[in-house]
Amino acid sequence: MKTNIITLSHGNGGKQTHELIDNVFRPFFSNPYLKNLDGALVSLPQNRIVVSVDSFVVKPIFFRGGNIGKLSITGTINDLACMGAKPLFISAGFILEEGLEIEKLKEILFSMAEEIQRHQIFFIAGDTKVVPKGEMDSLFITTTGIGVLLDYPPLGLDQVEEGDVVLLSGNVGEHGATIYLERNQLEIATNLSSDCDSIYFQVEAVLRECKNVKVIRDPTRGGLATVLNEFVKYQNWGIEIYENEIPIKDEVHGICDLLGIDVMHLASEGRFVMIIPEKETKKALEVLRSFPETKEANVIGRVTHKYPSQVVMHTRIGGKRILSMLSHELLPRIC
Repeated sequence: MKTNIITLSHGNGGKQTHELIDNVFRPFFSNPYLKNLDGALVSLPQNRIVVSVDSFVVKPIFFRGGNIGKLSITGTINDLACMGAKPLFISAGFILEEGLEIEKLKEILFSMAEEIQRHQIFFIAGDTKVVPKGEMDSLFITTTGIGVLLDYPPLGLDQVEEGDVVLLSGNVGEHGATIYLERNQLEIATNLSSDCDSIYFQVEAVLRECKNVKVIRDPTRGGLATVLNEFVKYQNWGIEIYENEIPIKDEVHGICDLLGIDVMHLASEGRFVMIIPEKETKKALEVLRSFPETKEANVIGRVTHKYPSQVVMHTRIGGKRILSMLSHELLPRIC
């Protein structure tokens, strides 16, 4: 019997499970690697493999600028990109709640397939499970991304030196602000949407043109302040940044002021922070600003021995404050 919602029988491993896979999942992910087996046989260059695992539980599963499906693919690609790797393969496990509309599931799968095709990667393995209604929230996705290092020295904090520049790829906080507004159904007039997007093409272009990039990270959970603190933890150097140089949309500023949220802790899903030698800054900015997604890229600070293991922000009004990691749950289920 055909149904337009997920039922427990879709998770029993029998006929309905196979119909779900064949009729709903397979049309979006079909490729030569995806066969009716428990895994996929792939060939990879030796000693240059990068693997990343991530889970996605964002609420709501649809939001302005994306959905959990798009986020699961771009988020996995971004983790590989921050390692200096080209994504090649991806697998995903889906936990579905009984009652999820199959048309909504197809829309999510379509978004995943779009990103997979745009990056010319292959979906090589998947799994589905169904849980009774009320035991979870709609849909969770866990991914594994596999890539190979680009022709570039491995990135790492051990290469960072005093005077290196901290570069931010664009406006921060848009994903977090968007999720906050939609989840709480706040009636605030805004054109704000999530920055949920891949950073791979921009990262690859910078690594192609600049040969001494030290480290790259994306400021997702915990925001910009948390990533910068992860950089300086246990180091004999610190980072000083300048509030006036950090690109933030006025709408994000306004939402944070209204709700009492520190924008430095607000998540982004399509941005990255890079530490790079000062001599390569001009070229890196030229490359990034040639992409519409990173046209707001800017230098926001530098590495210094003045503040070991600390992140210090020079404020707009001329003062200084120490930026700490996020220490409480600002907004659960952000990704």
